[in-house]
Amino acid sequence: MVKRPTLMDLAKAAGVSIATVDRVINRRLPVSEDTAQRVVKAAESIGYHATSLLKRRLSEIPVRRFGFLLQKRDEFYQALGSALVAETKASHEVEGKPLLEFMDEVAPNYIAKRISEVAPRVDALAVVAMDSPQVNEAIEKAVAQGKPVFTLLSFVTSTACTGHIGLDSRKCGRIAGWTISRLAKKPGKIGILVGSHRYLNQETSEISFRAYMREHQPEFQLFEPIINLDDERIAYEAVSDMLGSYPDLVAIYVAGGGQYGLIRALREIIGKRRPVAVCNELTPGTRAALLDDVIDLALATPVVPLAQRAVANMVAACEERRISPQQSFLPPEIIVSENL
Repeated sequence: MVKRPTLMDLAKAAGVSIATVDRVINRRLPVSEDTAQRVVKAAESIGYHATSLLKRRLSEIPVRRFGFLLQKRDEFYQALGSALVAETKASHEVEGKPLLEFMDEVAPNYIAKRISEVAPRVDALAVVAMDSPQVNEAIEKAVAQGKPVFTLLSFVTSTACTGHIGLDSRKCGRIAGWTISRLAKKPGKIGILVGSHRYLNQETSEISFRAYMREHQPEFQLFEPIINLDDERIAYEAVSDMLGSYPDLVAIYVAGGGQYGLIRALREIIGKRRPVAVCNELTPGTRAALLDDVIDLALATPVVPLAQRAVANMVAACEERRISPQQSFLPPEIIVSENL
């Protein structure tokens, strides 16, 4: 009786590990197309009994190119980009091909241009963008051309947008209000930093923060927000000015970009009690500031769950499955020095 080729025989003939053959057969993890084809050819050459299954597995997995347009290449967006790339490659439903790009500018015209340039090169696109007529028009054109477009972190008002994945900004603002109202020793002035109100998540966070303070701590005085355009220099100068001008400044809330400018200014305080400080994201910079008691709390994006949900929704859109809910809001991770 002729011995039937085993999995080990197939792996040896293909020049790969048994684990790789298992991944090709069972679609457990992504395998490059060249490797998968090599396994199939080896199976044919040795008469492996599951050759037809291998061929079917390959034909069942569509190749999908997912584009990701993120903001400038800082610590947070690098981490988010890495998670999106990893989740795209790890998809069991498609052979994911990620295209990751960081945008050097935050101007609406520039973002709209990048959407228009990248959309034709991918099957679905996810973008961090501000709400503006130019951006909405670019999204609408891409969707009309059969390219699903998702927003990440900050949503837009265009009804053509395929979906959104981000933090629950209302919760972020109210958590910041709760924290400051309890940590501040006495009522006083509160500074607010916002990258841009065109980022609707930041606008919602600020509105919710004000609503909480108005409802629970009306004796505090909230300043008008300082727009820093995600520029750390502007944020640093604004915070330094507040610290020097208002001795009764009891807290600062960063509802958008600018946390590194805040941290730099707070580190320069000598001989004074620092105001309570709440900002966004857990990065090496904010981690160090938490450990040094420079800031009190960071509201962090759960990067991996966000990436998982984004890629799953992009796959569903490409396969023309219903995406529910269209807007996915994740709770923020609440980070203080004691849970690092």
